[in-house]
Amino acid sequence: MTTRTGATADPTNDPYAPQADYTAGPVFTVTGQDWDSIVNGAAEAEAERVVVNMGPQHPSTHGVLRLILELDGETVTEARCGIGYLHTGIEKNMEYRNWVQGTTFCTRMDYLAPFYNEAAYARGVERLLDIEDDVPEKALVMRVLLMELNRISSHLVAIATGGMEIGALTVMTIGFRERELVLDMFELITGLRMNHAFIRPGGVAQDMPPGALESIREFVKLMKKRLPEYAAFCNANPIFKGRLTDVGTLDLAGCLALGVTGPALRSTGYPWDLRRTEPYWGYDTYDFDVVTWDTADSYGRFRIRLEEMWQSLRIVEQCADRLGDLEDAPVIVADKKIAWPAQLSVGADGMGNSLDHIRHIMGESMEALIHHFKLVTEGFRVPAGQAYGVVEAPRGELACHVVSDGGTRPYRAHFRDPSFVNLQAVSVMSEGGMVADVIVAVASLDPVMGGVDR
Repeated sequence: MTTRTGATADPTNDPYAPQADYTAGPVFTVTGQDWDSIVNGAAEAEAERVVVNMGPQHPSTHGVLRLILELDGETVTEARCGIGYLHTGIEKNMEYRNWVQGTTFCTRMDYLAPFYNEAAYARGVERLLDIEDDVPEKALVMRVLLMELNRISSHLVAIATGGMEIGALTVMTIGFRERELVLDMFELITGLRMNHAFIRPGGVAQDMPPGALESIREFVKLMKKRLPEYAAFCNANPIFKGRLTDVGTLDLAGCLALGVTGPALRSTGYPWDLRRTEPYWGYDTYDFDVVTWDTADSYGRFRIRLEEMWQSLRIVEQCADRLGDLEDAPVIVADKKIAWPAQLSVGADGMGNSLDHIRHIMGESMEALIHHFKLVTEGFRVPAGQAYGVVEAPRGELACHVVSDGGTRPYRAHFRDPSFVNLQAVSVMSEGGMVADVIVAVASLDPVMGGVDR
């Protein structure tokens, strides 16, 4: 249904909408129909307007996003997002898997920040189990290490794809070059480059492999040489600055009204970062700075991401030092009714579990075999209740609301993904600007549509 200027909402149809007179601009009331009907109705209502689709496409919009733009020449007068093209039903699927198996689903949501998906979910489940204080220190340090490496890889993709979208192809090539180094670290520690399912309720899947700390220190040393290249290419580049400065502006009041978090919020000068404002997993014991900017535009968000990579390197170095003092320490809770086997190691052939573990459950202890079988197939029970686990992800606050009915699988798991919330700002950031600036505005938010659609 499309209503025009001066139309009145009918309170008999919508008990939540009070009667009001709209005096400025068209009003669109979307009641579930396809976007095509919205666009057709808008086109019929005012023939001189041009309504175009930007998408659905992948390369220039960080996932399969569709933008419906109303244009006056090359000026955007209205912008609306069409989402749902990457819907996977992850949250519903998690209701049919046990609590640990849920990790393998949620890690695939925001595919550029898989460790943060796992972390928010694990934090919620640990609150339900009341074991937050029982998680070993080494597991917490490993979580922080992996998340900060993940922040670096995510920001590298944001800067690389953002550069590609405005024609700075060198920034794109070196961005993905450095990201490969981070993915090598992920593969070394977890065995996978992405979709790790490594951060689990109670700890992490397994201990650090031999030689990992040395590789991490070499990576940090190399990144300290590589990161200045981005500053040299972009920071004072007049073409780059001209393309981003005063584009996609969203002030503090707008961010707070829309619930926008992450670099977009900190680009207004507001130092809101959960690692400092509501510390978790020992973040208050690490030495790093919360990065802010004062321009509230796309350029400020770029500069924040660039500086945040330096801060993440500082945290990674501190994690490596701490892990050096925690050799052979446990990486999962001691309660065997909750803890999946975390003392596993890769076999001598580089595949499968270590023969020592297999020998124990298959040939030495019938009780161990039964326990392993029940823990893996049935899972552990979680007390009835609900909990909210939240972490500071690369794009903003990522949270998981988990509900338990006392069974072995979630009654409900719902995620607050920052990309989904931040996308609300696209219309505010784009309207009144040029068509070409829409891409810059979307890129500065760095949305990942896998996290939006879930």
